[in-house]
Amino acid sequence: MSSKILEEIKKLSVVELAGLVKSIEEEFGVSAAAPAAAVAAAPAAGEAAAPAEEKNEFKVTLKDSGAEKIKVIKALKSAIDGLSLKDAREKIDSAPCVIAEAAPKDDAKKMKEALEAAGAKVELS
Repeated sequence: MSSKILEEIKKLSVVELAGLVKSIEEEFGVSAAAPAAAVAAAPAAGEAAAPAEEKNEFKVTLKDSGAEKIKVIKALKSAIDGLSLKDAREKIDSAPCVIAEAAPKDDAKKMKEALEAAGAKVELS
């Protein structure tokens, strides 16, 4: 019996399915909040997708240290508080590597700008 019901549901349009869910909620006094959220995450054809939430934390990855490693080492050392010269050099030499795992948006942008100004290639993700 449930397979017959599922086959009939598969034939419904998105609008008809939404009406069916609303009717089931009213009839049985239940809420389909979680499935509705999943449907909202994948909009139907012709509907505009909701804007994605803005990220507040970024992973800062040094992709390439560039030609002028000394400038990049200095920029990295100044961008990260408490980083020793030795640690900065090790990070530069081991590129590509993660410099900051969950840096706030503003800090991540500042690190990227400083390192790129020194000649490095940096990626935020």
